[in-house]
Amino acid sequence: MVSLQHRFPFPLEEDRYLYSNNLKPLDPPCCIQVTTEYFDEVAEKRRLLEAHPERCFHALPGTLAAQWEVVDAVVHQLVENYPDCFTIEKRDDEWTFRNLLLNETDRFTFGDASTLPVQPLDWIGRHVQEDLLIMVQRDDDIYLEAGQLCFPSVWSLTFDLGMAFQEIHRPVPWSNELAEKIRRFLLRVEAGKPWTRLNWTLQVGRRLHIPPETFDEWGTARYQVTLENVADEVQFRVEEQCVLRLPGSNALLFSIHTYLKSVGELCDRPDWAHKLYSVLVTLPEQVVTYKGLAAYREQVIDYLGRCL
Repeated sequence: MVSLQHRFPFPLEEDRYLYSNNLKPLDPPCCIQVTTEYFDEVAEKRRLLEAHPERCFHALPGTLAAQWEVVDAVVHQLVENYPDCFTIEKRDDEWTFRNLLLNETDRFTFGDASTLPVQPLDWIGRHVQEDLLIMVQRDDDIYLEAGQLCFPSVWSLTFDLGMAFQEIHRPVPWSNELAEKIRRFLLRVEAGKPWTRLNWTLQVGRRLHIPPETFDEWGTARYQVTLENVADEVQFRVEEQCVLRLPGSNALLFSIHTYLKSVGELCDRPDWAHKLYSVLVTLPEQVVTYKGLAAYREQVIDYLGRCL
C-alpha cells in the first residue's frame, strides 16, 4: 500500500504583509507533488474537465510540441520521484505509462497526438493534482497559449488565453516596476534550472474551482462569515507555483498546486496563526480589495487573536 505525503507549504515568512518577487530555486527540481488529497483532487479535475471543458482546457494552434515536452517532463518526474506510484516503459516512440494509484495503463506513440484520447497537456494533467500552463516566449515577451486549469483562484483561462504576462497581471496591486522585474526574470529562466514561489489568499468554503464565471455559486458566501463559523468556513489557500523552461520549444511550463487549510486548523500551529494574524492586520486596503477579503477579514482577525 502506497503511503502518500501530507503536505502544507506555509508561505508567510514575515510578521507583516510584504509583496515581492519571492521566486526561489526549486530544490529538488520536481514541480509535481503527490499528496494525501491525490484521489479526491484528480477525480475532481476529471469531473470538471468533462463537465466544463470550455473553462478548464484551451490550447492555441502551434503548441503541440510544447505540450509533448510537458508530457516528457511530468512523466519522468512522476516516475523518478514516485516510483511506487507510476512507471514508464519505452520502445522507441511507443510509450506505456502506468498510474498504479488509479490502476490505469495508457499506451501511445510519443509525438503523435492521435494516439491519445485528448491533447497531450490535457492527458498528463489528468494524472496530477497541479494545474499546468504553457507560456510561449516570443518578441521579448511571454504569452499564455495553452493550459489545463481546473482550480483557478478567481481568474479565467478562457479570458486570459493569448494574453501577455503584463496583461494577465494588470489587476494585481503591484507596481509596474515590480511586474516588469518579474517578467524580465522569467524571460531569463534557463532550462534545467526551475524556480518556485508561494502565493496565498483567503476564501470561504473548500471548493478549489473558483473561476469568475461561477461567481454566483460562491461569491455570496463571503458575506455569511460569522465568529461562530469562521474557523471552519474560511480557508487559507496557498498556491505552490513552479516554472521551468522547456528546452526544445523554449516555452515555459507553470505548474500550480493548490492547498487549503481552514483558519481553525491553522490555530493548531500558533506560529502560523500569529504570522497570518499579523499580516492581515497590516494588509493594505488595495490588497484587501484585490483578494476579496473586506467582508470577513475582521472576523478572521478576531478569531486568530483569540487563538494567540
